[in-house]
Amino acid sequence: MEKVVCKRTLLAPAKINLCLHVLSRRENGYHDLAMIMQRVSLYDRLELELSDEPGVRVRCAGVDLSAGEENVAARAARALLVRKGSEVGVDIVIDKQIPVAAGLGGGSSDAASVLLALNEMLGLGLERRELMAEGVRLGADVPFFIFEQSAWATGIGEVLSPFEVNVPLWYVLVNPGLAVSTAWVYQNLKLTSSKGAAKMPRFPRTLEELVPLLHNDLEQVTLSRYPLVGEIKDYLLSLGAAGALMSGSGPTVFGVFASEDSALRAAQACSREPGWRSFAVHPV
Repeated sequence: MEKVVCKRTLLAPAKINLCLHVLSRRENGYHDLAMIMQRVSLYDRLELELSDEPGVRVRCAGVDLSAGEENVAARAARALLVRKGSEVGVDIVIDKQIPVAAGLGGGSSDAASVLLALNEMLGLGLERRELMAEGVRLGADVPFFIFEQSAWATGIGEVLSPFEVNVPLWYVLVNPGLAVSTAWVYQNLKLTSSKGAAKMPRFPRTLEELVPLLHNDLEQVTLSRYPLVGEIKDYLLSLGAAGALMSGSGPTVFGVFASEDSALRAAQACSREPGWRSFAVHPV
């Protein structure tokens, strides 16, 4: 066992889906997917501190984390405390900057960060593959954040291969302040037939090679209920984005920009729209 660390501060990044293909629906209700996932420089800030008081306590100013069930970060912490097998507890404070229910994976990223940090803090010495197996029980996106690099994701999103996006670019994320239920989006997705397997695309080397990869099978479902998603896409393109796409189940939309300056100008323009939150970010 490694030495126990009592306190940690960490950053949990958001993600975007450069492409999201829904291949088929499983009998258990999950879907087989093929996606390119990339972390970006928008972060929740987490503080974890071990306590002599058993149990898990999560605080997050301005956000109702209960919603009828335990927060996923708390469930992640509890899973590793059970493995530790002692009467230690943990206090978690989350400074939430990633919009909630936005297609950016904020909750999954928080859970993954808790698993990675507590594995070290408790001296458990679990390997990455073991943490990823623990993570998939918490949510399909959690293993990706434990993987800690851009990935081609298949299965329900837990089968991961490195995917290189060595393109100098920036993204502008625009969230219109709507909360979209991932479960609702998938329930309303009409799959006409199974698409079978999907082949990993070639690694893009230029912006011109990356933009044709942008695709999201869930976009039309969310758009049908929230036309504002389409309006944001059009606005980003009018501001000079080389391409624009909804991330995950939405409603956040990202635009692809060739430079930091152009991204900052576009983000500033978007921030002037009532109710919109915009962020100029880069891949991490």
